Amino acid sequence: MYARTARGMIRSMNSNEHRNAIDRVCRLIDSSDAAPDLTALAREAGLSPWHFQRVFKAALGISPKRYAMARRQQRLSQQLRAASSVTDAIFDAGYATSSAAYRDSKLLGMAPARLRTGGVNERIRYTTADTSLGPILVAATERGICMVEFGGQRTLLAELHRRFAKADIERADDELAEWVRQVVAHIDDPAGTDAGLPLDIRGTAFQVRVWNALTRLLPGETVSYSELARRIKSPDSTRAVARACATNQIAVLVPCHRVIGSDGNLRGYKWGLARKRKLLTRESSISDKD
Repeated sequence: MYARTARGMIRSMNSNEHRNAIDRVCRLIDSSDAAPDLTALAREAGLSPWHFQRVFKAALGISPKRYAMARRQQRLSQQLRAASSVTDAIFDAGYATSSAAYRDSKLLGMAPARLRTGGVNERIRYTTADTSLGPILVAATERGICMVEFGGQRTLLAELHRRFAKADIERADDELAEWVRQVVAHIDDPAGTDAGLPLDIRGTAFQVRVWNALTRLLPGETVSYSELARRIKSPDSTRAVARACATNQIAVLVPCHRVIGSDGNLRGYKWGLARKRKLLTRESSISDKD
């Protein structure tokens, strides 16, 4: 994903020389077993380390180190599903030590051993509830809420099993009762609640950046897709930001409904424009009172 994203962003840079330099660097990182250091990458780009760092981040929205980490995580994810052991996968992915892989695994959403087996034995609890915007399914891991979706129970339960195909999924109405009460309250009355619930946000490094930025928006605050791209310091990634919003799995708590078109009009919403309009209307009443 990052290789494709990188090439797309590079094409939008003003300087052909810089575009070609960053393209070479990305290929070098992608093909290296171990991440090259900043000096070596800057040398490949023909720039000073300081200038290279600025050019690279302007093009991709992340530092060379973060790009290399994301690519290594991607390789680890692929290796874990095919390797004969977790240790083999860790070293084949380019990690020098297993501890480094387990540290990075926090961004993968689960430990390498679980990722290798598709999340087997991971415990996912879920329950359903009614809200003023329709029924929802709420699911959670030990780390926090990993799914809030509007829709019919049968359809959403099938989706939950698809996402966590090898996890232990169980209904836990009583166990999740307080969290669900807060989720419903936040949907029905955002003025009177502060969700503040623990979230288990899973996705690519880029998606997580977008979703985390969304959680910092206040009720009644809206941004355009291009403004959100600028806020995550990736101004050329408007389309990728829109895709990340469209694949958000935690409705309302990760408030992608607060992203609108640059002309102020509502754009697509995974759970329907009618819901998006109602959510924004409720939240706009809050900002009007403020």
